[in-house]
Amino acid sequence: MPAKLKVPALVKAFFAPQPLVRLEFLRILIPLAILGFLSSRLSYPGEWLTDRGFQIPDLGHRDWRQPLYIPPLPLWGAITLCALTTLSGLLVSLGYRTRMALVAFALCLIYLALADRLAAFTVSKLGAVLAVALCFTPCGNAFGLDAWLANDKKGKNPSAHPLPAVTWGNVRFFQVLVALLYLASGLAKIHGDWFQVHDVLWTHVHDSYQTLTSYRVARALPYRVWPYLQYLVLAFETGAPLWFLLPWTRLPALWVGLGMHTFIGLCFGPVIWFALLMMVLLLGCFAPLAWLERLLRLRLKPD
Repeated sequence: MPAKLKVPALVKAFFAPQPLVRLEFLRILIPLAILGFLSSRLSYPGEWLTDRGFQIPDLGHRDWRQPLYIPPLPLWGAITLCALTTLSGLLVSLGYRTRMALVAFALCLIYLALADRLAAFTVSKLGAVLAVALCFTPCGNAFGLDAWLANDKKGKNPSAHPLPAVTWGNVRFFQVLVALLYLASGLAKIHGDWFQVHDVLWTHVHDSYQTLTSYRVARALPYRVWPYLQYLVLAFETGAPLWFLLPWTRLPALWVGLGMHTFIGLCFGPVIWFALLMMVLLLGCFAPLAWLERLLRLRLKPD
């Protein structure tokens, strides 16, 4: 191992202060991806959260299949909850009253994930975790409407000054979470049949989530290519903690991850919002800072 990358150096780098721009990037785009996923449900609050639509009956608190029962809301309550979820998510993205909006958004997402357990998807559960985690970070302090209004009153140009660094845990939580999600996914695939059956990925593109893109990709790529793509996914996911920890593998791993989720979003129609959310996490957590600076159009270097 090169001298510059000995274990103590990696440990020291892990606990070093992190750039706030990563949190700001996540704060802007995570709510938009979550709201995009919820949009089809938020448009019909009466059918979703009231007794006008299908609701799981109360099985009793002693039934292990239903440890928590949340009764349907009245129509006005469902409409209010959906409106509050949408408004708070947009305010978080805009960076206006960020702390208050984040708390409201997180509470709404927790309720929706618990109230709609049959349709609770990865985005529902992960989105609530991400919103709660953002509540404990200083995101919104340097970029957003709050920061812009505060600097405007003082006659300052926020883009003329570097964004401050934050303590390591604010950013490392999201980075470790992403790496562990991939690791768990890879181990689950190995425990299943991804390692024994060579055409699992090929059969997926012919399944019920098939889109026009996946149909054309399946016709265009030779059958013998699919096992290699399948094992590439396994190698990426099971080795994610290592790939993203080491500086020389971080950028290639980022490209593989972005490519994988682009493929998922295009080829498995209903999963597009999950793919977008994971791409946001990948970019916010591991993209070079220069990329994030350009995306946010910020000048982070001092004059």
